[in-house]
This record gives sequence, structure tokens and C-alpha cells, in this order.
Amino acid sequence: MNPEFTVHLLNPQGIEKAQELAKYFDEFLNYIKTVVPEGRYLSLVKTHLETASFYSKKGMAINPENQKA
Repeated sequence: MNPEFTVHLLNPQGIEKAQELAKYFDEFLNYIKTVVPEGRYLSLVKTHLETASFYSKKGMAINPENQKA
């Protein structure tokens, strides 16, 4: 299988890191919502943060130290 499409099962350490990343992205978005009014720009921020969150978690998950053996 091409490496872009492999599934990585996380060990407890990896799960903890994924949850921590999600927490920080959530906190950042909540702050941004206090500064940027609803509308096009906030929608773009949400979309790009979602993308950034996905790639940060994928980057963390491909690290063998975060994977189940």
C-alpha cells in the first residue's frame, strides 16, 4: 500500500498526544472566535485549522514511537 494511505493505530502515548493536539486546536479556535466575527473569514479559519489539525495528527501518527507494536 502507498504510505499516504496506511492506517496507523496509536499506542496510549500516541492517543494522549492526539488528544493534546485536539485540545490546543480547540482552545485556539475558541480564542479566534472572540476576535473574528462570524462570516467568511471565520469559516476560512475553521477550515484551515481543521486541515492543520489533520496534518499535525497524521505527522504525529507516522512516528513509530506513537504506534501500536
